[in-house]
Amino acid sequence: MHGMQEGGAKTAGHDLCSFKKPQPAICFAARSVLYFRHAVNFMRRSRRSKVANLSLAIVLLVSSLLLGGQSKAVPGELQDYRIPILVYHRFGKTVADSTTMTVERFEAQLKYLRDNGYNFIPLRELVLNRLTGEPALPKRAVIITADDGHRSVYVYMLGLARKYQLPVTLFIYPSAISNADYALTWEQLRALKDTGLFDLQSHSYWHPNFNQEKRRMNSRDYGRFVRMQLVQSKQVLESKLGGTVDLLAWPFGIFNDELIGKAKEAGYVAGFTTEGRHVTPRDPLMTLPRYMITQAIDMRGFTDLIAGKRSSSTRGYKP
Repeated sequence: MHGMQEGGAKTAGHDLCSFKKPQPAICFAARSVLYFRHAVNFMRRSRRSKVANLSLAIVLLVSSLLLGGQSKAVPGELQDYRIPILVYHRFGKTVADSTTMTVERFEAQLKYLRDNGYNFIPLRELVLNRLTGEPALPKRAVIITADDGHRSVYVYMLGLARKYQLPVTLFIYPSAISNADYALTWEQLRALKDTGLFDLQSHSYWHPNFNQEKRRMNSRDYGRFVRMQLVQSKQVLESKLGGTVDLLAWPFGIFNDELIGKAKEAGYVAGFTTEGRHVTPRDPLMTLPRYMITQAIDMRGFTDLIAGKRSSSTRGYKP
């Protein structure tokens, strides 16, 4: 029985301190118990004096505590991965513009991913993994996002999201909602959120081109403008829809150190670009890359992109 308990402690210590599911506090305790049992067993087998044995046990226990205390989860460094984050814009039965994806092509892509063992995960899980080390991300993960808040998300994407149980992060610029004829309404956004499949995040307040705005404004006015775009979007979305808005898709994929600093000041913890490549743990949290997916990418191109065999960097599109 004693041997079984000792083996159990070893197993427990290994599992609780594994890199896949680190639990630092429990790991610390498990390692301490394990090392102490080793000390006791050594004392029982040793022919040393009781004083020598007790001294050795104390040394081993203190060492275990010091080593255990150094075993901490390091956010963003616990798990290696290469994950494609896909960004869509509009959907339709036919191609209306350069950002429209036909419903037929979109479903073909989803079916390919499902049938080939890819796992759809929420964007939020990737961000949490980077910030805390949890949750562990599955192999062959894929993340779906959609920018702008076009009404076709409700008309076409919603049905496929339900069919494939597809978690989607929508990046919204609130000035268009219930105002522009192409945009979703607040009621539709609430309905999307109520499905539990859609996370609603920020795409600035009205999707400006920050490079153009900086050229035409003085430094003081530009600083105020950037702050308004980032803060007001977050405030309106949280007020209208509830929840936390702390993810930002950079309008037109434009970012720089100044914009990143202001985004952090406004309360954003992660930002997303249109640099077409897989995201890795080494990418800065405020500039995580995404692939812009359009009708121009055929199925062969799509499968190559998912496999990391091609890039798809696109900037300067117009919503």
